[in-house]
Parts: sequence; C-alpha cells; structure tokens
Amino acid sequence: MTEDRRPFSEPWTEAERREKGRYFLIGPSFWPAGGFPKIDFANRDRLRRPGSYTIEPPNGDPDQYPERPHLVHEPKGGKTNGLPRDFEMLASLWIVSEPLKRVFQAVDPEAFAFAACNFTLWDGTPGPQLHLCNVLRELDALDEAGSRLRIKTGDYVNGKYYSRSGGAALRFRPEVVGRAHIFASPYSMDVFCDRVLRDALVRAGLKGVRLPDATRL
Repeated sequence: MTEDRRPFSEPWTEAERREKGRYFLIGPSFWPAGGFPKIDFANRDRLRRPGSYTIEPPNGDPDQYPERPHLVHEPKGGKTNGLPRDFEMLASLWIVSEPLKRVFQAVDPEAFAFAACNFTLWDGTPGPQLHLCNVLRELDALDEAGSRLRIKTGDYVNGKYYSRSGGAALRFRPEVVGRAHIFASPYSMDVFCDRVLRDALVRAGLKGVRLPDATRL
C-alpha cells in the first residue's frame, strides 16, 4: 500500500477561501460527554443476509428486508434520557426522524432510499417514526489536486481510500457535482452536501445534524 500525503496546515489557501461555504460534510453530531442514544435492533438477526454479520443499508427495494426493521429504546438503568435525535448512526446505518426525512426528500428526492422502522420506547409504548436512510448517489467529484488530505492506494475497495486523519481541506469539481445537493464518496464513508441542503437543514432546526465546512475538516 502507498500513501500520497497532502497535509492540512494553516492558513487557508486563496482557492480554499473561495470554496468556503460551498460544500459540507454531513453526518450525525457527537453526543455530549456521557450521553448516547441507547437504541438497538430487536430483529437484527432476521434483517441480516445469510452469512452476513451486518445489516445492509436500504437500497430502495420495498422487499429488501424480510420484515420491517424494529428499533427498541433501551436506556441505561431504565431512565428515559438518551432518546434518539433527528439524526443518529447505529452499526454504520443512518437513522433519521420523519422531519429529517421530509427535508431530504424535499431538497433532493432522487438521492435517498429509506426504510420505515417500528420503534418501541423503554416502557413498551410506540416511539416517534424513525427510518433507515441511505444516500444512493455516489460521485467521484473530489478535486484531488486542489485538496489537502491523505490518499491511500492499495488493497482498498475501488483501489484507494481518502483519509481525513490529521485534518483535511477538500475541494470538489462542480462539473461533476452538477445539480446534486448530496452525494457519497466512492473512496471513503463520507457524505457531502451543498449549501442548498445545508441551509434547509439549519432552517428546520433539527437535532443531531453535523455540517462542518469541507474546507476545514
């Protein structure tokens, strides 16, 4: 394996300054110290494919899972704190609330696949509607020459891996992004959105959404 280091350092380059506020990394935010959403799948084993140890993200096929995913709230000590926010992650799967799903669908409906979940609270009562969520659109849009990050090549899926370890400053090729408001990278687990989706999420006042600028990661 080899690594091409394009180190992140201060200050911003002029090109990065011009890119500021254009694209954002999107994902669930960190919980405050000691906090976490204690949720789990009640039917995890039945949702996995035979021979697999993981649950695949939704792909848009209504018959993908043999039964409806069922999430349960299991707070430590039976307390009701730790309820999931609008955006959470469990075993690498995005879990989103109904309000967040509506924003995603309103801004870029073709980019996502969802799977509605049953959700049971710790006392056995039904909880708010939650969904598994997956970004289907994948774009090779990173401007590698104009970005600062670590690019690892070798035995990786698709042949290389984009690492943000130690910090990164990312630029994207607008001619590849086109009119897309959100897209996943084929060379990492990262998902990025544009200013339009970022502003819609901020206006909605959703909890648990993290949106750092891609030029300062």
